[in-house]
Amino acid sequence: EDTRHTRRLLAHLGITTPLQSMHEHNEAAELPDLIAQLKAGRRFALVSDAGTPLVSDPGFPLVRACRANAIDVIPVPGVSALITALSVAGLPTDRFRFEGFLPRRASARREHLKELAAERVTLVFYESSHRIVESLDDCVLVFGGQRPAAIARELTKRHETVKSAALAGLADWVRADANQQRGEFVLLVGGMQGAEQPQEHDALLRVLLA
Repeated sequence: EDTRHTRRLLAHLGITTPLQSMHEHNEAAELPDLIAQLKAGRRFALVSDAGTPLVSDPGFPLVRACRANAIDVIPVPGVSALITALSVAGLPTDRFRFEGFLPRRASARREHLKELAAERVTLVFYESSHRIVESLDDCVLVFGGQRPAAIARELTKRHETVKSAALAGLADWVRADANQQRGEFVLLVGGMQGAEQPQEHDALLRVLLA
């Protein structure tokens, strides 16, 4: 994505391999040349700024093109915020649904959450510091404040924080502490249970989404 991040790591390890940036704005243009080089025998390592390539990160067009051209793609296991968060959140992990980043616009975000309200599996979202408070408020609005949830912030970094509570409690906790509004977030929400009714605030939702 941003070669500056990877370059710092490689420099620390004494590696001077050239780097080439690839992201959503240049993937289409770079792809034919990369495939041609791979066919000619060159080898590349696909890395992300953090996490795992293709998991809400660039790389899907390249991997798909490699598969279409019978070019081997060899996975190297590494840290993934999705799996790391699931392993410590205390929510069911036998089944889960990963939704990546929620929509930026409030109306689209609420509509998307409403579509997920009846899911009975653990829901996993990525979120940025700019929208974490608003997204938590929307989750409370759509899922109800008592739905079990967890926030995993800055995983594997110095200021890692994992907090489990009901959604309303999490929203209040984050809102009250500016430090908990910084960094990168994984938001996990328990699935609908038993006789719980989805969209318990349906009348208000209809007004907001109108």
